[in-house]
Amino acid sequence: MSIKNKVSFTMTRTSCSWKHCSYFRLCLTVRHGFPYQPTCLAFDPVQKILAIGSRTGGIRILGRPGVDCYSQHESGAAVLQLQFLINEGALVTACADDTLHLWNLRQRRPAILHSLKFNRERITFCHIPFQSKWLYVGTERGNTHIVNIESFVLSGYVIMWNKAIELATKAHPGPVVHLSDSPKDECKLLIGFESGTVVQWDLRAKKVDFRIYYDEAIHSVSWHHEGNQFMCSHSDGSLTMWNLRNTARPIQITYPHGKILKEGRKESCKPILKVEYKTSRNSNEPYVIFSGGLSYDKAGGRRPTLTIMHGKAITVLEMDHPIVEFLVLCDTPYCNKIQDPYAVVLLLEKDFIMVDLTQSNFPIFETPYPMDIHESPVTCTAYFAECPPDIIPVLYSVGAKQKKTGYSHKEWPVSGGTWTLVSGFLTLQMLYKLKTSKVFENPNAGEGRAVEQVEEDPYAIQMVRWCPQSRLFCVVGISAHVILYRFSKHDHHTTFPLWIIHLISSNLIHIPTPPRCPVAPATDHKTASTTASESLLVKSRPVRMPPGYQAELVMQLQWVDREPPQQITMTLGSLCNGLVVVDYIQKTILMCVSTLDLYGAADPYQRLTRSPRKNRQSTSGRGTRPISLSRVLSPSPSSSLCLSVSLCLCVSCKAESRENSFSFSRSSSVSSIGRDTKEAVTTLQFGESYGRKGDSVPTACLWVGTSLGVVLLLPISIPTEKERLEEPVTMGPSGTVLMLKGSVLSFSFLDCGGTLIQSPYEVWREPNVPEDPDEPRRRKLVNLSPLSSQEACGDGHLAVVCSEKQAKVILMPTQAVLFTHNVTESSFLLRADVVSVCNSVCLACFCANGHVMTLSLPSLRLLMDTNYFPLTDMRIARTFVFTNGGQALYLSSPTEIQRIAYSQEMTDNLQDMLGELFTPIETPEAQNQGFLKGFFGGNAQTFDREELFGEAAAGKASRSLAQHIPGPMGLENVRAAAGGVVGDLARARIALEQRGERLGELEERTTLMMKSAETFSTHAHQVRLSQPARDCVMEKHGEMKRGCEVILPLCLCSICSLQVMLKHKDKKWYQL
Repeated sequence: MSIKNKVSFTMTRTSCSWKHCSYFRLCLTVRHGFPYQPTCLAFDPVQKILAIGSRTGGIRILGRPGVDCYSQHESGAAVLQLQFLINEGALVTACADDTLHLWNLRQRRPAILHSLKFNRERITFCHIPFQSKWLYVGTERGNTHIVNIESFVLSGYVIMWNKAIELATKAHPGPVVHLSDSPKDECKLLIGFESGTVVQWDLRAKKVDFRIYYDEAIHSVSWHHEGNQFMCSHSDGSLTMWNLRNTARPIQITYPHGKILKEGRKESCKPILKVEYKTSRNSNEPYVIFSGGLSYDKAGGRRPTLTIMHGKAITVLEMDHPIVEFLVLCDTPYCNKIQDPYAVVLLLEKDFIMVDLTQSNFPIFETPYPMDIHESPVTCTAYFAECPPDIIPVLYSVGAKQKKTGYSHKEWPVSGGTWTLVSGFLTLQMLYKLKTSKVFENPNAGEGRAVEQVEEDPYAIQMVRWCPQSRLFCVVGISAHVILYRFSKHDHHTTFPLWIIHLISSNLIHIPTPPRCPVAPATDHKTASTTASESLLVKSRPVRMPPGYQAELVMQLQWVDREPPQQITMTLGSLCNGLVVVDYIQKTILMCVSTLDLYGAADPYQRLTRSPRKNRQSTSGRGTRPISLSRVLSPSPSSSLCLSVSLCLCVSCKAESRENSFSFSRSSSVSSIGRDTKEAVTTLQFGESYGRKGDSVPTACLWVGTSLGVVLLLPISIPTEKERLEEPVTMGPSGTVLMLKGSVLSFSFLDCGGTLIQSPYEVWREPNVPEDPDEPRRRKLVNLSPLSSQEACGDGHLAVVCSEKQAKVILMPTQAVLFTHNVTESSFLLRADVVSVCNSVCLACFCANGHVMTLSLPSLRLLMDTNYFPLTDMRIARTFVFTNGGQALYLSSPTEIQRIAYSQEMTDNLQDMLGELFTPIETPEAQNQGFLKGFFGGNAQTFDREELFGEAAAGKASRSLAQHIPGPMGLENVRAAAGGVVGDLARARIALEQRGERLGELEERTTLMMKSAETFSTHAHQVRLSQPARDCVMEKHGEMKRGCEVILPLCLCSICSLQVMLKHKDKKWYQL
């Protein structure tokens, strides 16, 4: 990850056990980084999870490290306020489009259950009492509405603003800025209006208990836990304390940071936007925490501050960014209990901080989330999958020494959710940071360095290349400098070797030097600076380099004739380009030619080379000429090339910028007049290949792609290992020319079986260890290429070349085109990489029209074409990158990284990889207060809100006031979100008890029936034995027999009647 003058190594864990899959599917996975443009904050004190809303409609829900979830409102409206249903697994969001949304958090991907759209009023404030299913909603008109959480419909109970204020008051009180129920009595609702009016409304009596008027506007209100007094913050920087016994005037007015001047007037202060009034069990003094309120006249008044007042002690914490919102975390969710605050969460515009209140010096907690990737603007990204297993612990151990000290020793308070090993595959952890600015001297004003010539920061990073196996790292800066780093576990004192490359205008002509260009010594820095004082100055004194990546070589393109050097970049569509190939081991320039000179006699357009004088272009003002660097430091292509690892620089002068638009023509068929100047080197790749058609053995080659779709091969001759330091490396054009449509983007190599050929690399060895003269160290080379065997060499290999318009698979050395696919006609590709997915390889492409495509290899059959999103800014185009395992990432905002998956199996298993946001936790029980305290009014009074707000009592609200929009989820999920865990357990327990009672009653009735049947059977048997001859009439029950009929008198009971019917089955019977 490249960040301005810093390079940050981050670790991503990704599942790599892939089975065979036949198709692809694109989906979002996770988002990392700080929420862009945050607006609000909420915390669940029981579940211990945190929610952050943003101006773009996004919601980030954070729990313990590894639990990180991102959701987005489809409307994209800004989130104004967040309210957790504490320990209920639900979240209410209020958006700028005056819509309330109920989110279900009991699933790994939160979803909207209900939405309520207000049509005639704008939402300004919301409040949900603890363990209540009714939501209070304040509006801009000053009215207060009540919403049922379960059904998400409005109640007919409305508190109108004209009923809340006095009838004699003609002025409108303004929007509702505060709503809260009294800790002393839940039937009392405190309503704060922006104008300075505060009203306590009796919900049951539907009348006002008291009204408070203040001259200054109110921003927030905070209750004392006993419910006898509350505190307000105002726009003039004052805090007022009000007691319910006397509401005529405040009992205390304080200006925490204001003073009374000699003239008697008050010092002007900033508004206090929010205040929190909390009590502590361990101290008699309460905590008063607020933001703002500093004097305008103070020198530090311009910086945002958080003030913590505890007794007579006042602590002011200065912030680097404006405070968006802060929350005080307490042990109990009950507002009528002693709060015992233990931390303060501060949401800043560009940072996230948590302060420990339990220690007197108020240290901050170390944030476990990667919230600082935007510490400086991100300029490029690189994504490496399947890294060596030893590189991550090494980077972590070195990066741990860079961490700041003074953090709180307590655990991170946001510990909600569940994290598993599978869900850890999608986490992001900061490992190591590297500052490239430490290589250069600090720029001093007035020394002549033309800072205005560079539009961006002079240390801004344009590109990074990393070899995890050899631990070599290369950084390219916007000031036309290249720094080569090598990893070491030990610190080292050394000077930075400087190599100055002189270019004259557009022609890459360096000042004649011996075959081995010596490194500029420390004493030559001043001499070099006299010829080009505008460039960055490399430190000439010995510098201690800590363990980690240490600079081994610095290369600069110098200013000539007061002209800025051509920048090194990968930007396409540039002019006046050339190629510089550097052997950094021998410190020599192998090649320094213009693009036209690369063709030699094989120029397909038969252009004539121009003289440097004609091609020379002058620059003035702020004009700079970005960019182009090869695929630098890709591990060398052969065992012999591993000893050189040559460095290639593509230098270009950019004529028009692509930062703002992609609308210009990308056609490769340009006129012959424009071909002379409109060809740029766009990509480079070292590889072991065949430089000419007649070659039978592969050699080291440099593949060069240009903006006109031309592919050139430059064979490289590298000496053997013993002669590597003495004999020079030679290279030159081979005359081979291949053509594609559009600018060439990438090269990759496959063997004849379709397997990706991995680049060879050198095994890392500690560079700062003294060598043993008896056993000199030798470089251990690892070549994974199948071409190293003679069997594979006889079959050749496949070269996959992709341009902005077209992809081709070429058989080497015959250079026959086996497969061709026109990727797009109406647009052009921005990124194309050969990646491993599902135990095979494919070509992944990202198009400028927002399409993500995958092509099979080597057949180039279209596997997936998904319209992901339209490209709206250059940030996505610059940072989008594919990697192995069916994943990709890009910078979705200046502060956030979005990861996506394009594999079907990855998408299917994504649900198991995400962490759980909700965990079943028993709600803490409220502590019982003493009899005397409850008798004298200290205990909170409870009431049934259903009796007041239900449809039976309050009726229905007007349909035109708000529109209910059901979510995509069913009734079962609605009930699950509306009812808490404790409620579910209680309902289940009650249902089980009722079922047991019914089963017991059924068993008792069955026993009684059995006893009754036995008694009847015994009695009937006795009657029959006592009167065996009487068949006509049964005297006991009056049975009468007449012919073939049987008459049953009404005196027979049902059992006796049934016995008679069974006895005379063959006869008719009647009931009298």
